Amino acid sequence: MKHIIIITGAGKGIGRAIALHFAKASTTQSDFEPVLILTSRTISDLEAVAAECRTSGATVEIIVADIAKMADIEQIVNTTVERYGTIDCLINNAGVGRFKPLTELTEDDYEYTMATNLKGTFFLTQRVFPIMENKRSGHIFFITSIAAETAFKSSSLYSMSKFGQNGFIASLRLYAKSCNVRITNVMPGAVLTPMWGEVPEAMQAVMMMPEDIAIPIVNAYLLPQRTSVEELVIRPIGGDIND
Repeated sequence: MKHIIIITGAGKGIGRAIALHFAKASTTQSDFEPVLILTSRTISDLEAVAAECRTSGATVEIIVADIAKMADIEQIVNTTVERYGTIDCLINNAGVGRFKPLTELTEDDYEYTMATNLKGTFFLTQRVFPIMENKRSGHIFFITSIAAETAFKSSSLYSMSKFGQNGFIASLRLYAKSCNVRITNVMPGAVLTPMWGEVPEAMQAVMMMPEDIAIPIVNAYLLPQRTSVEELVIRPIGGDIND
């Protein structure tokens, strides 16, 4: 059975790992045929992960898009529906952050962070949800962060955007429960991804890897439609890495 799955921020980090693990699942689940719609801003990243996914037999489409732009959101949804007729799963993974002391954050930092983490995530979900609502099935994941519930001094804007995502998720779930659409909030702790920049080896040793987040996401999706994993909180065994 075909499953049409959109993954934002799919070129690197957690998004890339999710794409690879959905593709891998197609080799072990006889009735699971994922069609992966991979989006990010960088075509070279998308082409690389798409090639890896195809080696597992998954069907893959790539769409170069920036969800901070409304026209790109329309492109993602319209292209997917025109080619495949529906959307079964949306992975809201794309996210950005600028990490500085409170007094050093600028208006540009604010606009950059909120345009993707709040505006982009909201309007992409708004466009996808009615498709799932009308067919009374579907699954939407949000990759938020432990910073959606726990503040860190250098993460004022990032935490603000992730707390905002949590509020949206709570509201969306009120709509979703009446039409059998599953909503999962994934809150990872420190994961070794490009967002961290250069990371000392000692710090890398206590961080999680992207596949640690991807595996439970794929498992949650593959559960029977009657079952919804509402939250996944995933931390390094030693706890939060903070400032």
